[in-house]
Amino acid sequence: MAGRGTSRFNVGMARYLEIHPQDPQPRLVAQAVEVVRRGGLIAYPTDSGYAVGCALGNKDGLDRIKLLRRLDDKHHFTLVCRDFAQLGQFVIVDNAVFRLVKSVTPGPYTFILRGTQEVPRRLLHPKKHTVGVRIPDHRATQALLAELGEPLLSSTLIMPGQDAPMTEGWMVKDELEGLLDVIVDSDVDSAEPTTVVDLTSGAPEVLRAGAGDPSRFE
Repeated sequence: MAGRGTSRFNVGMARYLEIHPQDPQPRLVAQAVEVVRRGGLIAYPTDSGYAVGCALGNKDGLDRIKLLRRLDDKHHFTLVCRDFAQLGQFVIVDNAVFRLVKSVTPGPYTFILRGTQEVPRRLLHPKKHTVGVRIPDHRATQALLAELGEPLLSSTLIMPGQDAPMTEGWMVKDELEGLLDVIVDSDVDSAEPTTVVDLTSGAPEVLRAGAGDPSRFE
């Protein structure tokens, strides 16, 4: 399975790839994904700012994301999925949830749902056994996910002390190059983070209003 490696990369040697937002270059996409498969940390654009991610089974990558963003064990990480079929492998989706999520994806929403046995235990909320999932509406991100063949374990690239995600690849390079292994420079559609919706209690609960219209869940 991809992403089981935990090798560290040379500090200050992050690969910087400019990928077209509408017509992603397959060669550059493959280069970015190869770094992820080898255990690297990637900063990549989405439809709601930049995210930082690694392969699903990369424990070292998870620890590095926690350190970079100063996150504790209660933080909900997100599995960024290519499509609904892939999302359904990792979270429990009943008919009502299916219709609700399907109506707004792909798009700038993150949904909190109970994880399946496919999700590594360390990624689940320690008490609720939940995880975030989303399907982004961004061609470069979709190209990365298609090449990888599994979700990217991710967190929005909001740095400590900030309340909005980073939105420019060159800025990510200037500020974080020594902490990352590959940086994808491509357009983002919004400077707001995703709207986060908890779907675990029957009625939707908006935990964070962001780029996605929260009124659909109120």
